[in-house]
Amino acid sequence: MTDLAPAPPPETVQLRAHPGAAALACPLRWRRSARARLVALRIDAASGAVVITLPPEATRRAGLALLRRHAGWVAGRLSALGPALRLAPGAALPIGDRLHAVLHDAGQDDGPARIEGGRILVGGAAETVGPRLRDLLQDEADRRIRPKVRQHARLLGVVPGAVRLKDTRSRWASCAPDGTLAFSWRLVMAPDWVLDYVVAHEVTHLRELNHSARFWAALATLSPHHLAAQAWLRARGPALLRVG
Repeated sequence: MTDLAPAPPPETVQLRAHPGAAALACPLRWRRSARARLVALRIDAASGAVVITLPPEATRRAGLALLRRHAGWVAGRLSALGPALRLAPGAALPIGDRLHAVLHDAGQDDGPARIEGGRILVGGAAETVGPRLRDLLQDEADRRIRPKVRQHARLLGVVPGAVRLKDTRSRWASCAPDGTLAFSWRLVMAPDWVLDYVVAHEVTHLRELNHSARFWAALATLSPHHLAAQAWLRARGPALLRVG
């Protein structure tokens, strides 16, 4: 039977980026992995916590030692995440290159949320606002991504397989050997030129399922702004994982 109990809240450790710096309250989760060979840490952008993975025989002391050795890097990454953004009335949600204010009117019908004049209008009960906003973002992502797939595939002379939307946390998109393209719906909250780059990147994999020189040359013909888009995703992408 699958355990559906929520994950325990992260513990908090005090971390100093360097000697003499003010202590930072660092949310921390532990993960034990039978396949891990080394102690490792990563930032979970969605929860804002540091995740330390331990091999079977490793101790928590080893994990804390690794955390303290990389305290400066961890502090920088946590500060860059910014606050979480709830899908709720009053939020300002980015869609493409524009912020949209979320307005809730319980007296309106309980149909889908809709975009009107730079606003997102949501009716129905208050507890349904979050799911309706999520549905809107997913639908809008689908509406924007599919035409870009067709456009770039036509320019490159390739034939894509199925196009799917997911809520992936480790990558923005992927291309399977059978030509199936998968994209994070959260890309709809990135600027249009960044979304365009991610689509172009995966469509290029339909020709070159690698990152060879031929791949980058082909990608540059579709997305001359790919270096700037990569930099945007590194700097601003984690914030998109904080929406929910």
